[in-house]
Amino acid sequence: MNNKFDALKDDDSGDHDQNEENSTPKDGEKEKTERDKNQSSSKRKAVVPGPAEHPLQYNYTFWYSRRTPGRPTSSQSYEQNIKQIGTFASVEQFWRFYSHMVRPGDLTGHSDFHLFKEGIKPMWEDDANKNGGKWIIRLRKGLASRCWENLILAMLGEQFMVGEEICGAVVSVRFQEDIISIWNKTASDQATTARIRDTLRRVLNLPPNTIMEYKTHTDSIKAWEEFHGLVNSSGR
Repeated sequence: MNNKFDALKDDDSGDHDQNEENSTPKDGEKEKTERDKNQSSSKRKAVVPGPAEHPLQYNYTFWYSRRTPGRPTSSQSYEQNIKQIGTFASVEQFWRFYSHMVRPGDLTGHSDFHLFKEGIKPMWEDDANKNGGKWIIRLRKGLASRCWENLILAMLGEQFMVGEEICGAVVSVRFQEDIISIWNKTASDQATTARIRDTLRRVLNLPPNTIMEYKTHTDSIKAWEEFHGLVNSSGR
């Protein structure tokens, strides 16, 4: 289990993926690579609760990303930099992952944890996300670990009561502040986004004057492209 989290200590994440892409295997090797990829994909989809475990309504995947702040990031390089930690299907499997993970308050630099339903990448362009948006809460330093735990436990426990609308959640550790967000599928559904907002206030026990911002992923993409002059961009 521990070796799954070695990437959390590796500041050079992404290099391995690039090296694999730059290699030019022979046709037979290509076929084998594709077959291996398909097999490994099937294995990932086959995560199921163990005997006597408590199944979750959905399977979820933990992701981790880290990058150098100020460096322009394209969609491709972002996708290379985001690392899949693992997928779980039960309460017990979640705690086995979570107990080995660094708490957000102990992360350094420009780091993010993502927890999304299995099959949904934590990127704006993913089919499940592209018409959606996210509630954003900016936290002063020292609150991220508690708020992140409360948020993901509420998400796994289906406390938001919005059907299949929830896609995932993100905690972003920055130098001056930390940011948590929860992503949903349909930005235009105001009743759903309002319910998510109200549940978020309750489960995080936020003061009434806490500023919460809802941002559509379409707006995020436009802002990112304008700021960096990029044609393609991704969820940061």
